[in-house]
Amino acid sequence: MSEAANAAMRRYWNEVAGPRWVQRADAQEARNIEVAELLLREARPQPGERVLDVGCGPGATSFAFAAAVGPSGDVTGADISEPMLALLHQRIGERGVGNITPLLADAQVHAFPPASFDLVISRFGVMFFADPFAAFANLAAALRPGGRLVMAVWAPIADNQHWKIPFDIAVRRLGPPKPADPRAPGPLAYSDAGYFHSILEAAGLADIAVTPMSFQVLGRSAKDEAEVAAERGPSGRLIEEKKPDEATRKALIAEFEEAFAAETAANGELRLPGTVLLAKARRP
Repeated sequence: MSEAANAAMRRYWNEVAGPRWVQRADAQEARNIEVAELLLREARPQPGERVLDVGCGPGATSFAFAAAVGPSGDVTGADISEPMLALLHQRIGERGVGNITPLLADAQVHAFPPASFDLVISRFGVMFFADPFAAFANLAAALRPGGRLVMAVWAPIADNQHWKIPFDIAVRRLGPPKPADPRAPGPLAYSDAGYFHSILEAAGLADIAVTPMSFQVLGRSAKDEAEVAAERGPSGRLIEEKKPDEATRKALIAEFEEAFAAETAANGELRLPGTVLLAKARRP
């Protein structure tokens, strides 16, 4: 496996997506807090366990798991994005947490100590590997025998209203995206549960289950959600591909905001039905 395998993704998460995420880190983490809680509940970390958090970002899941495993356990937060890890380092210092170790690493090829983790987790951090079969074989080797893998990845666009609403608007205005491999690195790479299952099986894992789980995306406001949709997710990628002029882009954002406003409750809450695929497996 080559260190250059994920060069394109490394550039993207260091130069484009990582800085954007850091700018909106608090809001972004809050909107998907239910998935972090789901991951913690399903993974059941125990005091003293060693955890690897893949694609940890600024640490939304790392801090929760560090608290669960306690001072006798530890969490290694691995990410390919320097801006995200810089924020994680800052937060560790601010919060005085002593059992999280940030690691700048491409998890597809990084030489993790063999059989050294009790639990490998990820919330939306593993869909970007250039070679997912190689990546998960590498992660499986880092698990001790009997160790668990618990991860949340995105289900299809149709099952996630925070994506479907702006994507449908963008397609109507800009036209459909150019044909692409649905399994290419990106948020939807594992949205086919059967395909994700096959990756975990090829890695030599056992007791594999990939299960759709519903949750609510918690938007701060229709305006904020519209701005996020213009930058990220399927609608953001379509806008980036089509490169509309500034007037069209502003019109799109305005229409996104109007559509999200229609979903906002009278008390101001914006809750959008979402679905993840929760993968659970263990190393024999």
